[in-house]
Amino acid sequence: MKQTVTKKFALLGISSCYLLTSCSVEESQLPKPNIIYVLADDMGYGDVTAYNPDSKIETPNLDRMAQQGVRFTDAHTSSSVCTPTRYGILTGRYNWRSPLKSGVLTGKSKALIPTERTTVASLLQQQGYHTAFIGKWHLGWNWQLKDPEKAGGEGWDAQDFDNIDFSKPVTHSPNDLGFDYAYGHSGSLDMAPYVYVENGLATAIPDSVSENTGKYSWWRKGPTSSDFDHEDVTPNFFRRAIALVGQQAQEDKPFFLYLALPSPHTPILPTAEWQDKSGLNPYGDFVMMVDDWMGKLLASLEENGIEENTLIIFTTDNGCSPAAKIEELTAKGHYPSGVFRGHKADIFEGGHRVPFIAQWPAKIKAGLVSDETICTTDLLATCAEITNYQLADNEGEDSYSLMPVFEQAALQKPLREATVHHSINGSFAIRQGDWKLIMCPGSGGWSFPRPENKAVIDTLPPIQLYNLKEDPSETQNLQAQHPELVDQLKTLLTDYILNGRSTPGEPQANDPIKGEWKQIGFTKVSN
Repeated sequence: MKQTVTKKFALLGISSCYLLTSCSVEESQLPKPNIIYVLADDMGYGDVTAYNPDSKIETPNLDRMAQQGVRFTDAHTSSSVCTPTRYGILTGRYNWRSPLKSGVLTGKSKALIPTERTTVASLLQQQGYHTAFIGKWHLGWNWQLKDPEKAGGEGWDAQDFDNIDFSKPVTHSPNDLGFDYAYGHSGSLDMAPYVYVENGLATAIPDSVSENTGKYSWWRKGPTSSDFDHEDVTPNFFRRAIALVGQQAQEDKPFFLYLALPSPHTPILPTAEWQDKSGLNPYGDFVMMVDDWMGKLLASLEENGIEENTLIIFTTDNGCSPAAKIEELTAKGHYPSGVFRGHKADIFEGGHRVPFIAQWPAKIKAGLVSDETICTTDLLATCAEITNYQLADNEGEDSYSLMPVFEQAALQKPLREATVHHSINGSFAIRQGDWKLIMCPGSGGWSFPRPENKAVIDTLPPIQLYNLKEDPSETQNLQAQHPELVDQLKTLLTDYILNGRSTPGEPQANDPIKGEWKQIGFTKVSN
């Protein structure tokens, strides 16, 4: 079968490929690799021991994965919150080019990604892959309504779902964006409705309403299906992912699995065997549980004989959330952001600098550490290069291939020219080399100083400039000392925004919105 051949070819070509900057004959004959992308939810850079020796959370499986692959020390999500980052992962396009300029969607929101836009899944499907999504979607799909004339609320309250007809297929689902198989729930695990949807159909019609008001375990009130057990959602997704690996290992074509976890995001629900294991709080226990399941997923690759030619990536959608009770963790000597400032939602590094580990024995030398600045938008271009697909100008406008790092190619310049960051309120930052320019006076998110804290915000310079090499914790704002550098970075950021792309190619249009795009006022234009 194909998977057995994959391993044989990998063993033939592996030793010589590690030291070359271009593919050997043996390597060029490798079958296309299986690709698995595991996205954790709200896990911090400092939560993984391989990234933070001072971490109080044990993560042996992720640490081992880092030892057997490449660990990126300067990886960033395109946004510091859920929905926007997921948009960027699948499209290779910065999230703020979409109509969603700030915030996140709910479990009721309509689909954000147009069906005509190329996604990682549609690209790989076209290239002969079986494509599967399992997990938390949070990119919107279109529920059928009992009365189409009554849209109702946006999805933050229980009654907002009264008009949904759960017996009818959802439209504009993951299946319409390139996934052959799709199983998951629509929003975050604390967002109703609590319904599994498999290939467009609810697996069970909601027959009750549930709510949890616990300190860590809370979720919003809303319709719940009989087969939806909040505590079992993460294990359920991993079990299904492991089963899919076993099934696809017997097939004659490669597969792509996008496994989007709802954890360790709220509700923080470690199962009984993991409760109190971290010695911190339930969040620490939940991270340990995710790590354990990652070990089981990795083991399944080996058990099915496909480990050698499977690229598996583990990362997270943004930094740790305050819902983890960061003050409790800090009091016990654990800071989820490591040396970095801020957390989920922020423009500071703690909001968007994340663990990013890639393992692919047939291609990536074990124990690599890369300091290249990368972004979660880079998956699309990476998959395109892996499968010899030439991206068009309107595909992956902000995506750079990671293959040069995987192949240890000698880079003549940084992989990315620059990288744009984005916070929950739509604030921008741009990173180039050691320097980071932030186009707002505070966090742009949930840490101090928050945007709504006018008493403090009004006393601060309107922009921030940090040298991350000398000041990774972003404590010294150097904007006044380097006005030329501020202008240079601001110009580059403006070009990226207005040209519709940050990669070489023909300019593209950002998606239109109603009203003014206030967060880009510094470009002196409105959308």
